[in-house]
Amino acid sequence: MTGLIGVVGGAVLDSLAEPGRLLVARRTAPPHFAGMWEFPGGKVEAGETAEQALHRELFEELGVSVRLGSELGSGSADGWPLNDRAAMRVWFAELVDGDPRPLQDHDELRWIDLRNRDEVLDLPWIPADLPIVEALLDRLSAAETTAAPAH
Repeated sequence: MTGLIGVVGGAVLDSLAEPGRLLVARRTAPPHFAGMWEFPGGKVEAGETAEQALHRELFEELGVSVRLGSELGSGSADGWPLNDRAAMRVWFAELVDGDPRPLQDHDELRWIDLRNRDEVLDLPWIPADLPIVEALLDRLSAAETTAAPAH
């Protein structure tokens, strides 16, 4: 244990098999993050696995159930650094039940087009989430290139 606070986030996609859109959430608090966009999720509680925490957080914050895909690796077992006290692990996820609503911590949800990199990057992201967004776009772009049929 590194002493870091474990946080989990969901890169909720319209489809794990053929992702085209990403669900993002706009923060209402704390004041310095209000109005900024992030991956929905939250802290891992004592006795939970990271995956259990992500399922719980997405249900509490958005009212949805998801199927988890692969983790978006950061190169560290702790995950993506958020600050000097916390790191976040992020999983790709797909809705299986529920209509996403901003129930806690957010005032707006939005589906954004992953094929429009500029639109995605132009959102005012929480600064710690921006490198994760860039890695997500790079990974999906690489997967699309690899999956493309040869001509």
